[in-house]
Amino acid sequence: MTSLLEAQNVTRVFGGGLLQKGHTVAVDGVSLIIDEDRPSITAIAGESGSGKTTLARLLLGVIQPTSGSILYRGDSLTTMDGRTRKTFRRQVQAIFQDPYEAYNPVYKVDQTLTTPVRKFRLAHSREEAQQLIEASLRMAGLRPEETLGRYPHQLSGGQRQRIMVARALLLNPRVILADEPVSMVDASLRATILESLVKLKRELGISLVYITHDLTTAYQVSQNIYILYRGSVAELGSVEKVINDPKHPYTRLLVNSIPLPDPDLHWGGEIETKASAAAAPLPKTMQGCKFANRCPYVMAECHEAPPPLYLTEDDRAVACYLHKSSVPVSGKEMAESLATA
Repeated sequence: MTSLLEAQNVTRVFGGGLLQKGHTVAVDGVSLIIDEDRPSITAIAGESGSGKTTLARLLLGVIQPTSGSILYRGDSLTTMDGRTRKTFRRQVQAIFQDPYEAYNPVYKVDQTLTTPVRKFRLAHSREEAQQLIEASLRMAGLRPEETLGRYPHQLSGGQRQRIMVARALLLNPRVILADEPVSMVDASLRATILESLVKLKRELGISLVYITHDLTTAYQVSQNIYILYRGSVAELGSVEKVINDPKHPYTRLLVNSIPLPDPDLHWGGEIETKASAAAAPLPKTMQGCKFANRCPYVMAECHEAPPPLYLTEDDRAVACYLHKSSVPVSGKEMAESLATA
């Protein structure tokens, strides 16, 4: 297997450091692999504060890990040379949650597209640059004549987000990290934007890391899913198995919180009631499972040490002592397995 983008047991701590008070472990020992030859869509899901966006920033090289490594084609982002870094910047692109923040309101949206063309020297003439920009807009589902020449406030949220997709496509990327790309657009537009992203994988071979708190859309578009809780992987594997038959109590809590279409039915089963009643701030000195204070199945060993990942199936692992009869597996081994599945 040839790794295109890889997180090797990465941890990111904000604050005073690992041995000082006041630190926050935003990402804790996460491994993830995007294969060079097998385009994929991987969802990173969890509630607010679970470390999703921090993991995205690590993968983009915006921040550096406290421990572990982010590798691009085997080269660490912290030690790669200038030429390799420029290639990385071109081939690993991002689409962020709020498209409006990506624009300067005093400039027309054209600048968002002309800047990468100029910076990466994608065209040899103004006419060629215009052709590239118009082609990328059409690929993102926009009409150039209705988009170019306008200011950000003159476009809808969906149009602004699609322009960010077009900007990413200009650079012919291999991976796109989409951080909550549809959370700030109307529900009617979410399906069309997500379909555009899926189309990129299907037709252009672009891998997607889809970061979301919405398990419904994660289930619709992704192949594999990582469920994060307080920076750690609670469960990972095939999205079909994880969502349809969650094994970790936290994953069950998330799945049970998905609204059902029938207003006469109530969602959030017994586990949600128990978990809510058990919820309490986690003691900073606690060395065990991070979910123990919210878990209805907590055992003595849950307070003693964090559980390893247990391989419950070939394409799924769970960090929970309820599955200690299964074989332990490392995060890297599971990442490799999912990347080649």
